[in-house]
Amino acid sequence: MTDTEQNESTGFVVPTKHILSKAHLEAFACSPAHAAIMGFIDGLNAAIVGRKLSEAGEGNERTQAVMDILEQVLDIAKATPPVDNKLSRFGNPAFKTFYDRVAAASDAMHASIPGLPAEAIPEVQTYFQHSWGNRERVDYGSGHELNFLCWLLSLTKLGVFHEEDYTYLVLGIFWRYILVMRYLQSTYWLEPAGSHGVWGLDDYQFLPFLWGAGQLKTHKHLRPKAIHDPEILDAFASEYMYLSCIAFINSIKTASLRWHSPMLDDISAVKTWDKVNSGMRKMYAAEVLGKLPVMQHALFGSLIPFPSPDDDPELKAALEEQPLAQPDAHGHIHEDKGWAMDCCGIPVPSAFAEAQAHGAKPPVFTQGIKPIPFD
Repeated sequence: MTDTEQNESTGFVVPTKHILSKAHLEAFACSPAHAAIMGFIDGLNAAIVGRKLSEAGEGNERTQAVMDILEQVLDIAKATPPVDNKLSRFGNPAFKTFYDRVAAASDAMHASIPGLPAEAIPEVQTYFQHSWGNRERVDYGSGHELNFLCWLLSLTKLGVFHEEDYTYLVLGIFWRYILVMRYLQSTYWLEPAGSHGVWGLDDYQFLPFLWGAGQLKTHKHLRPKAIHDPEILDAFASEYMYLSCIAFINSIKTASLRWHSPMLDDISAVKTWDKVNSGMRKMYAAEVLGKLPVMQHALFGSLIPFPSPDDDPELKAALEEQPLAQPDAHGHIHEDKGWAMDCCGIPVPSAFAEAQAHGAKPPVFTQGIKPIPFD
């Protein structure tokens, strides 16, 4: 039996790219897949309001199996040190070896997850493998973070996780993923995907800010402007994702937040965390799920399906009217802006490499640690 026949017999498919034009992007915006992703984000957000990282809970057999997988990924990274690449401030080639080793171990990792059907592993693990960055470009961005979210969503759709697990999914599993990613970013000097990070929010991540603001929505004393107070960051960064991300950015970038992260500086003027949280949600929908440079790399299968032209008359008509854009040498589709930097951008050195080049000590990995209106 071929892989294709096996996929057809089980109903599961290996996720592939489907968004090749603005028409595809518009179809996705109205699709059940888009609604499922945003609904999952909202459900996870609601589960962590008012909760500290130390209040994640103990988890259970299913969530612990996934935490163990993240530890295995970290162990692989520690066993794959960066190569001598002193003449370059860009991504370290050892990342490709790490990436291949994770891919080779992925089947066994997923077989250890209680309740995950064996026939679903090829589909589910595709999101997992694309969560760590791009092997060829040695970069990482919000699209890779989206793959990790889709991995958790796929496991939830298959019944591995339940709504009562949501608090632990964010404060335990997702936060552990962020800490592992910090290790990868600092070890392999991963370049930001694109020339501007997440549109000026952060070089790599988005969701810790969205859910981090959710954590703080009901805090009686801390306000968004508190990110400028070093004493508050020292006292609370270990408990709140948003503050941890600010402290981490400050640890690897020189000058003030106003200079290297102007959007975060602007957001700090918002009066309440509730407005920051809702603004981040709108921004994610518009600037991540709503942008072709990111979503052309999104993967769709049976668990997170893309609408077919036969199911979406508007998509079918649009595709008949407009020819598909042709990918460039990197296999990327570029929006017609009169320039070709919207996706690939100009290669940007890792902030970790820049810090080391200027004599700063890179942060040590530990376990502790387009604007949209926000008013």
